[in-house]
Amino acid sequence: MKIKRKIYWNLCLVALLAMALSALITALLLCQDLQTQMRQSVMTEVRYLESAMDVSGEEYLAHLKSRGDGNSVNRITWVSPDGEVLYDSFADSESLENHKDRPEIAAALKNGRGESVRTSRTLAEQTYYYAARLDDGSVIRVASTTKSALATVVHTIPVMIAMGILIVLGVLILAEFQTKRIVAPINEMEPDDPKAGEVYDELAPLVRRLEKQKETIRQQMEILREKQEEFTAITENMREGFIVVDSKGDVMSYNKSALKLLGIPVEQAAGHDYSVGAAGNAGAGQRAGSTDAQACAAGTKMETVTGHQANVNIISLNRSGNFRQVVDGALKGTHCEQMLDVGNRHYQIMANPVAESNGRSGAVVVILDVTEQQSREELRREFTANVSHELKTPLTSISGYAEIMMNGLVQPSDMGRFSGKIYQEAQRLITLVGDIIRLSQLDEEKVQLEKRPVDLHMIASDVVRRLQDVARKNQITLMMTGKPTVVNGNPQILDEMIYNLCDNAIKYNKPFGEVEVNVATIKDHPVLTVEDDGIGIPVDDQERIFERFYRVDKSHSRQIGGTGLGLSIVKHGAIYHKAKVELKSALGEGTTVRIVF
Repeated sequence: MKIKRKIYWNLCLVALLAMALSALITALLLCQDLQTQMRQSVMTEVRYLESAMDVSGEEYLAHLKSRGDGNSVNRITWVSPDGEVLYDSFADSESLENHKDRPEIAAALKNGRGESVRTSRTLAEQTYYYAARLDDGSVIRVASTTKSALATVVHTIPVMIAMGILIVLGVLILAEFQTKRIVAPINEMEPDDPKAGEVYDELAPLVRRLEKQKETIRQQMEILREKQEEFTAITENMREGFIVVDSKGDVMSYNKSALKLLGIPVEQAAGHDYSVGAAGNAGAGQRAGSTDAQACAAGTKMETVTGHQANVNIISLNRSGNFRQVVDGALKGTHCEQMLDVGNRHYQIMANPVAESNGRSGAVVVILDVTEQQSREELRREFTANVSHELKTPLTSISGYAEIMMNGLVQPSDMGRFSGKIYQEAQRLITLVGDIIRLSQLDEEKVQLEKRPVDLHMIASDVVRRLQDVARKNQITLMMTGKPTVVNGNPQILDEMIYNLCDNAIKYNKPFGEVEVNVATIKDHPVLTVEDDGIGIPVDDQERIFERFYRVDKSHSRQIGGTGLGLSIVKHGAIYHKAKVELKSALGEGTTVRIVF
């Protein structure tokens, strides 16, 4: 029931009760007043009779009777000392019984005065008796009969009912007016500012409680906002896709990375059945159980599906069998994982079930881009295969030549040639193992030699000097230019890097070609440049030439020797020195490699 209705009926009830109680009390007071007046009147009349009887005696009573008004108002009775009725204004005295046992007569005979009140059997009337003893011992008594209090009240009931109806109508009208007047300040109270305007003192505790609750809600909202901003800040650079679905598979929220990974433009998503809105809501995702989930803000910014049309089912984002299998499994309450290929990218899809507050189940789907991981795994397998092959080739040659020599199948004149082959293959094997160990050390940053200031020009000059014989043998001109430049590095690793670059420039050059090694300072950065005018590198192979064992022309590489690890050592050596490797090459026009420290 509304408070206004309660106040209205309470006012009416109070008014009616007050009216009924007032009427009853008024009637009783009126009866009591009438009885008091009657008593005083009777007592006064008795005193008059007492004086008259003392003067005139029985003659006065005879005089009253002769006037004809002896019984007009009050009843007068004269009783002898022995209780015999000598005179009665209402009845024949001889017909009346002895009055000596009457309370008022007995009291008058004993004390000189006596009174009593007797009510009729119907309770409609009551009679007041007052008696006084005369000088001769007789008793004069006056009796006055009036309606009883109950009769008086009953008699006034019709009048009270009529007045009550009028009063009730007035009370109803007044209660309606007063109710509106009382409730008005409550209705006009501002929830945002309860203290504004007129406020009853009785409502002060409520206002204080509202103010306290308002402050508590504000603090809680501030905490929620900070938590949401914190979560958004943590996940705004999140590369993983994040999708939340309900028990029906309808998308509740997602991040932009999910759309990007699944190949769905955000603009396209906003223009279809589902629209991308701001993260969360103040009720924080007003789903009752969203643990008020809700309103997550993940990825670059968690987005909430707020489309006006039907919710989008997650299957509409990707209809592949693996994707459906993961989502269906999670909605059934089990953790699921699958691989998903989109274009030339590889994704790992993981889905976990979640429970909402009303007992229904939903799911959280996470999309991880594992393309690089797959590529590294493929490179690892390729590296393992290449290492096995590269190790097997010289070992097979060494084993074959040694077996022939062991069986005495080699002429003495060929012994030197066979020994040379074994030596060459052994050196090749040693070089390969050394390169692998060096790469492993660079990968794990376990190089024992510490960095120190070294002259890059001096190291490069030493490498050029050592390779002059190889260059002349291949009809290549190898030259050194530049000026002394100091870098903080490891001389041994720098030597290997420059040696591998120069060695490749000589091997993959054309007859009468040139190789120039330059050391200079460009924009305050030491730069080592190795430039040749050789056969060049095809564009499709330029991204992979720094991979281990990768060769552009495998047949040519086998013919000229080499392990296929030279440029990998250059790359990892640059990483060790926090340098950057730049490559510029064109097929048939030569190659330029720059290392910027």
